[in-house]
Amino acid sequence: MNAMISKGVTPLLAALLLAACSAPVLEQPVIGAPAAFKESPDAPDDVRTAADGSRWKRGHPAEQQPRGEWWLAFDDPALTALIDEASRNNASLAVAAARVRQARALAGVASADRVPLLGVNAGAQRGRLAPLEAGQAPDAALPPQTRYRASLGASYEVDLFGRVSSNVAAARGDAAASEASYRSVLLSLQADVAQQYFRLRATDAELDTVERTVRLREESVKVNQRRFDLGDIGEVDLARAQTELATTRADAIALQRQRAAAEHALAVLLGKPAPAFAAGPDPLRDSTPMPSIPAGLPSSLLERRPDIVAAQRTMEAANARTGVARAAMFPALTLSASGGGVGDSFADVFAWSSRSWVLGALLSAPLIDGGRNRANVARSEAVLEESVAAYRQRVLVAFAEVEDELAGLRVLAGQSARIDQALVSARRTADLAQKLYGAGRSSYLELLDAQRNLAAVERSAVQLRGNRMVTTVALVRALGGGWDAPAGGANHQAR
Repeated sequence: MNAMISKGVTPLLAALLLAACSAPVLEQPVIGAPAAFKESPDAPDDVRTAADGSRWKRGHPAEQQPRGEWWLAFDDPALTALIDEASRNNASLAVAAARVRQARALAGVASADRVPLLGVNAGAQRGRLAPLEAGQAPDAALPPQTRYRASLGASYEVDLFGRVSSNVAAARGDAAASEASYRSVLLSLQADVAQQYFRLRATDAELDTVERTVRLREESVKVNQRRFDLGDIGEVDLARAQTELATTRADAIALQRQRAAAEHALAVLLGKPAPAFAAGPDPLRDSTPMPSIPAGLPSSLLERRPDIVAAQRTMEAANARTGVARAAMFPALTLSASGGGVGDSFADVFAWSSRSWVLGALLSAPLIDGGRNRANVARSEAVLEESVAAYRQRVLVAFAEVEDELAGLRVLAGQSARIDQALVSARRTADLAQKLYGAGRSSYLELLDAQRNLAAVERSAVQLRGNRMVTTVALVRALGGGWDAPAGGANHQAR
């Protein structure tokens, strides 16, 4: 009867021990993803409506899906060339690529524990034993001896309680997180280059507008100087024209400083010294293509954004390390074997009579560790809780960023429509004021006010155009990158 109980209880205890120390099954944090972005005007084609009215779409894991050369949607060869150059030369991206290689190497080190360790030893030793060590009389004279040894040894840790497998899973999770972080750095770099490029072009357009206003002010000063010399106007109108000219020139100088700063920032992104990089003026025009970016569903962010993927893999690695910490509380079994030979000469080492071999099994278990292992388990569980909270926060931030950019584009589009209307009215007003002033039917102050209003509206229109381009790129970044063609060299540096 006892034998039967023993046979039934022993496997059960073994199963309980194995379940107690292995890494727990990671439960994906439940995050209430909304059915759609409230700021998105469109719904994707693969959306389904359930009987209860809820909206959903089939999930498609997209961690390894190509991010796409999204910048091609802007149809700007100069932008494409800049992004390609930055992808090759940026220092921050090189740092991220090196970290990927480090993480992959560490994963290889951890995986090596799954196979037996095989090694060879060979050497020589010369020495003299004491008579007592050799079993001789105390006054015996023993000559020095030389011994040659050669052996082949192997050792292997049996993964009884999942320490090795959990350690491998943790290292692979770290490597996957590092690769996702690399893709996140790459996406951020591409977006930063595009945004800085459009800021530079918007500044060029604004500078072009201000320089045209400077030329208009210079012509106005000349006209008013002639009229003052002829006695047609007073000195007040001439002084006003000169003041407006000086003020507009000051605005142009401030924009030149702003342009220089944008150019220097772009040089850093390209991996170039600022003095060695110069971008020619290229004003942002009304005809510049502004692509419409599909927002998709909020659930797709969990599949697309590399920073969310990195947080997910970090969470999985932390979960695996709880298994490593738990396994340390249980016995470890190591099998070993060695064989070789010993001889007075190197040739004797390989003689059949010199052979020797050893087989061994070592079972080691902690008895008193002062609570170290339990503290490590508690620490690993706390790290897991931290990574779960970080994942939740990353997802919430991602939802907010997409909503921010969608709202920004909606507001900027409305502003642009109103500014376009204001621009038509301001140009008409300035034209009429110029004619009335030329005919002597209005004061110079009225003309100056109309021209100043037109210049302000033109600058606002240019600034809005630049802001819309920058916000469009920001939406691409928030959505996790492109959605069509694969990015040619995106993963090359990390290999």
